[in-house]
Amino acid sequence: MTARIDHLVTSGTFALDGGEWDVDNNVWIVGDDTEAIVIDAAHDAAAIEAALGGRTLRAIVCTHAHNDHIDAAPALAEATGAPILLHPDDLPLWQQTHPDRAPDGTLTDGQEITVAGTTLTVLHTPGHAPGGVCLYAPELATVFTGDTLFQGGPGATGRSFSSFPTIIDSIRDRLLTLPGDTTVRTGHGDPTTIGAEAPQLDDWIKRGH
Repeated sequence: MTARIDHLVTSGTFALDGGEWDVDNNVWIVGDDTEAIVIDAAHDAAAIEAALGGRTLRAIVCTHAHNDHIDAAPALAEATGAPILLHPDDLPLWQQTHPDRAPDGTLTDGQEITVAGTTLTVLHTPGHAPGGVCLYAPELATVFTGDTLFQGGPGATGRSFSSFPTIIDSIRDRLLTLPGDTTVRTGHGDPTTIGAEAPQLDDWIKRGH
């Protein structure tokens, strides 16, 4: 049985560089009726646990460590016993939110995470954050991009720890090389496809999106 994708939207605050913004975050749950992983435990651990419906949570995978994507991770880990996984380049950001609670494991480029018989490959895609990752699941024709790629352009790069040239390189080299019919499931907002976004690359570069 191939894993399915469940989707939850949670709401809270994004805080960085002294500013705060109200945000809605996408939480993605990949699994079957018995086990799952959570991609980005945002804002509401109780709501995420309820959406799991009693399934065994194998891992809490963080696409990056901005607070709005990780604020509920420790509480969800405590409730479920699941490990929190983060790329080590994002530890400085993680520590801003959770100085007394380290992640349980690391994510590395090319690492494979298997749940419900489905494999997700970790793609290191820095730019929005140094340790930003995407998760590519070819069996599901899906890539989970966190805040690296959205419908209409790259993630924001105007704050600390971010770089516009780096995110463009990540998107060009790691994401736009995926099949065009791959669904892009983002950290905020609506999904898109690789095929819909690829033709816009030059425009993003010109306007320094």
